[in-house]
Amino acid sequence: MFTLHGPAGSLEALIGSPDRDPRAAVVFAHPHPEYGGTMHTKVVFRAAKALARIGCEVLRFNFRGVGASAGTFDGGQGERDDFRAALDAMDARRSGVPLWAAGMSFGAWIGMEVGAEDPRVRGLIGVAAPVDHYDFAAVRGSVKPKFFIHGEADELCSVHAVWKFYGELLEPKELAVIDAANHLFDGRVMEVADAIEDLLGDYAM
Repeated sequence: MFTLHGPAGSLEALIGSPDRDPRAAVVFAHPHPEYGGTMHTKVVFRAAKALARIGCEVLRFNFRGVGASAGTFDGGQGERDDFRAALDAMDARRSGVPLWAAGMSFGAWIGMEVGAEDPRVRGLIGVAAPVDHYDFAAVRGSVKPKFFIHGEADELCSVHAVWKFYGELLEPKELAVIDAANHLFDGRVMEVADAIEDLLGDYAM
């Protein structure tokens, strides 16, 4: 555990490192703070472990007002600033290593949108991305690699909405759908980790 310097105060964070020199540095954002999302959410934890197994260093952090992080929930704008601060920290820590932006649910919106707009970020990862709840305008126009993992039975954002959104995106892009999985991937968390390894294990970052 360590502390990032965020725009609203300190942000609680964790780093997971691979057992070799990292091939990419990833910042991973957690689900909605007002619905129990934290950097310890099971899918976030397992996704970070999977990324480390394929050679990525991963920074997870708590948005403002979550856990020991200072501040209060800001509806998205402040959380974007928090994510930018995390990207700055990771870029300083691993200068020269490809930087990727990732997130789950609300965190996918924050991470992918900020990452699409940041020229330092090389790729975007969205798990359970709520594409019919938030405006993913920057992602829509991005030519950066985009990877999505979604549950077939997601009750908050239907897989049909995700397929429609995905069809409108520019290449390169990949989408993995996990059979019968709900929004939180209850009982299928390890399948998210497997999907990350399958999609990104051999990807030239």
